[in-house]
Amino acid sequence: MHCQLLYISESQAVQVKSLQALIAEHKLPIVLIAEILVDKITQKRRQQLSQEFTQPVLLLDDKNKLSWLSDGLSVTPEWDKLQRRVVSAGRKSELLLQAARITADSYVIDATAGFGHDSLILASTGAQVTMLEQQPLMALLLLAEQLRMNALPNWQKLMSRLHIINTNALSYFASFDNESVTANEQAVDVVYLDPMFPKDSYQDSKTGKGAKVGKHMQALHQLARPPTLDEELQLLQSAQKMVRQQGQKQGRVIVKRPQFAPLLAHLAPSESWSNEALRFDGYFV
Repeated sequence: MHCQLLYISESQAVQVKSLQALIAEHKLPIVLIAEILVDKITQKRRQQLSQEFTQPVLLLDDKNKLSWLSDGLSVTPEWDKLQRRVVSAGRKSELLLQAARITADSYVIDATAGFGHDSLILASTGAQVTMLEQQPLMALLLLAEQLRMNALPNWQKLMSRLHIINTNALSYFASFDNESVTANEQAVDVVYLDPMFPKDSYQDSKTGKGAKVGKHMQALHQLARPPTLDEELQLLQSAQKMVRQQGQKQGRVIVKRPQFAPLLAHLAPSESWSNEALRFDGYFV
């Protein structure tokens, strides 16, 4: 995959090299075509740039924040904007943590990392989180954001608990067998799934009520398609094999859905947690 990388200052040569190093280290199938911009980067200019190139366009702004420009959208993980949520995250405020029931000694696999926002909330508990992202472009955005945030005060410990891998979740799960998972010192407590779903899943088909599709999700819809019913079943069953039951501790698969979306693979969960916009379905193992 060839990507156009636009940056705004010659002083960013170090950051450009860092991105190229990330690509090499993590063996991402991406070739960066770096080019310095001379004009001012306004929101309108971002939209124009997103439509000027046939290949994906990445922008390194004056704060060294890497954005993906696509079809008029400019999106980036922006983990620093989640600081208040991360600091105050707990089971009272975060529905995800009510569903996951993890602690500082837990090990979680976020099998559909996306922009990584939910991984941050999961890691805020002290848990170790492995983030799987199938799309190389998204994986690069995540790795670049982790590198950027690791240079900021008070974020290093949280960043050290995140492990980002560019891989397909099913391929990753298939690389383990039941014996290796059970014997592993870092057995999997929770597998978290937030798969793509049709855009109309956000609203009730009868009333029209529901959440609007945010720009991050709009961008993801340009990269990935929702899984088929057979793929949903395979994903859920493979995730269930990854979690384990040991003593009194119950492994679980947590699936995030819009409130009005159908159940993953049409399978009823063990328990659900929901608010007006979202639903977390738990499948206990």
